[in-house]
Amino acid sequence: MTSKPKAPDRPLTLIADYMTRYKINDDAAYKVARCSLLDALACIFHALPSTECHKLLGPVVPGTLVPNGARVPGTHFELDPIKAAFDMGTAIRWLDYNDAWFAAEAAHPSDNLGAILAVADYMSRRGSRLTVRDVLTALIKAYEIQGVLALKNNYMAEGLDSVGMLNVSSSAVATHLLGGSRQEIVNALSNAWLDGISPRLYRIGEGTGWRKAWASGDATSRGVMHGLFALRGEMGYPAALSAKRWGFCDVVLKGKPIVLDQAFGTFIINNILFKVPYPAQFHTQTASECAHRLHPLVKDRIDDIRKIHLRTHTKTLQTSVKTGPLHNAADRDHCLQYIVAIVLLHGKLEAEDYEDGAAADPRIDALRDKMVVTEDQEFTRGFSDPRRRNNANAIRIEFRDSTRTPDVVIEYPLGHPRRRREGIPMVEEKFRRSVELTFPPKRQRQIMECCGDMKRLTAMPVHAFMDMFVK
Repeated sequence: MTSKPKAPDRPLTLIADYMTRYKINDDAAYKVARCSLLDALACIFHALPSTECHKLLGPVVPGTLVPNGARVPGTHFELDPIKAAFDMGTAIRWLDYNDAWFAAEAAHPSDNLGAILAVADYMSRRGSRLTVRDVLTALIKAYEIQGVLALKNNYMAEGLDSVGMLNVSSSAVATHLLGGSRQEIVNALSNAWLDGISPRLYRIGEGTGWRKAWASGDATSRGVMHGLFALRGEMGYPAALSAKRWGFCDVVLKGKPIVLDQAFGTFIINNILFKVPYPAQFHTQTASECAHRLHPLVKDRIDDIRKIHLRTHTKTLQTSVKTGPLHNAADRDHCLQYIVAIVLLHGKLEAEDYEDGAAADPRIDALRDKMVVTEDQEFTRGFSDPRRRNNANAIRIEFRDSTRTPDVVIEYPLGHPRRRREGIPMVEEKFRRSVELTFPPKRQRQIMECCGDMKRLTAMPVHAFMDMFVK
């Protein structure tokens, strides 16, 4: 008598059921999803001038050709969907300028667009009828999977990187867009979890390096790989999470289960956090706003500054407060004091401000040395409260003559849902600026007219949409 096959672990089936059965009837979610798509494209275009980013793009073996391959926006590359996903996921994440979600674990759900755009473009060129509406539907579901996983599952507490959740969400949407069945999605998900998770070294202290950006490209591209393998009939592992001793939960999470604290729907996309107007780590966004307000008061008194008082919440202290030398641009864009110094000096923050040339300005480190960063417990409570998630910062500056600036406090960054009315036009402007930096005037007009018309945009075949961004 043969034994009955083991039922797949519950998280696998919940995600697969959401991908295959849940119908999205939420116009507001689609409107925000459109902004998220444009925001991610803007991040790609802003990242492409970076030599460190651009060297990773294109075929792994130079000269490799993939007829009818997926396109990488802002480039001439035509790649297999796995490498195209890597390239887009890497560029989206490069400047830490893309949208974000914070709970027990941090997440950047637009990283999933590496997999979504690569697979949707690939399938569209093979004759499927996928439209940009399908891309937005996949985007909403990828955001929801990764974001809900981040609510209660804290990989960082184990010294691990959150991109493991990105691998899972990308595997789900990639397999679905490829035409996979519920069982094939389960199989792909099980293999994504069995990939394990990398240590966070490349995001922390002196170990900070460019892998903190391309780790996202790697994770989303593995989602495409698992989807393609699943459709070839590659087996899954029903107990990938729960197996004693050898399963993901015992090995990686020290016996703790995967927790799904709420049903999948459209919650994450409707509460996503945009980064506007500063290309900086999210916990520094309100600090950048504070510094911008103070810039007119201090720009002519930089040498007279005696001390800069910064108040923040505990998560910022853990991830973004750095003293001593900063070794590269990847290190600087996660340093609260560096970012505040730049905005105090210049009244703005651009991607190039992290590069070695800008960092050579001796005034930056002089200002950093004058900064005292402390925890404000009310800010920490506000950040930890799921009803608020306010990400507050405050700055006050003392001068040598004992005068001081006002204590500037900003609770909610411009990209927060509570500031959507202010934030959405800035997302649109961010996209417009990036298009102007990348394309000639005639193409700019074509792109902006199409992307500004929701009805026209969502009806567009994916391959036609991606062709607009070929350079």
